[in-house]
Amino acid sequence: MNQSEFLNIVMPFKDKVYRLAKRLLISNEEAEDATQEILIKLWNNKKSIATYKNVEAFSMTMTKNLCYDKLKSKQAQNLKIVHSNYEDHQTSLQKQVETEDSLNWVGKIIETLPEQQRMVIQLRDIEQYDLDEIAKMLNMKNTAVRVALSRARKTIREQLTNTHNYGIK
Repeated sequence: MNQSEFLNIVMPFKDKVYRLAKRLLISNEEAEDATQEILIKLWNNKKSIATYKNVEAFSMTMTKNLCYDKLKSKQAQNLKIVHSNYEDHQTSLQKQVETEDSLNWVGKIIETLPEQQRMVIQLRDIEQYDLDEIAKMLNMKNTAVRVALSRARKTIREQLTNTHNYGIK
């Protein structure tokens, strides 16, 4: 496999790897490092890439495992927490503030979810993976993925509604 073939395979899902790493590690720099490490590992194993049924799912699993390893290591104590804010210049300032606040609340709520629900919501609603692919990536049954997704969405919806209606956390 030459460099151009490798790039044709890997480039379409490189951003998804970064977003998953960013969701787990929070820090932009750590997510970039994790993405780079995954790409290097894929490049070093480029001869065996053809044997995988779904290289994208394999790389997402690698990313998940690498991020968990980083969080468990001593490096986790040195992680810099940086949040990116959503900006939309076409709406009014009031709507912008409300949207930004809602997104921040959703992000905070997602962070409080159990790890499995957090992973499922990230892969399904943000990365747009099918339930079957998520089940394979997380070594879960399809029904367990649907239950985790349903519970995560319900928790987010209830907590966001409570926050908007009552101003409570």
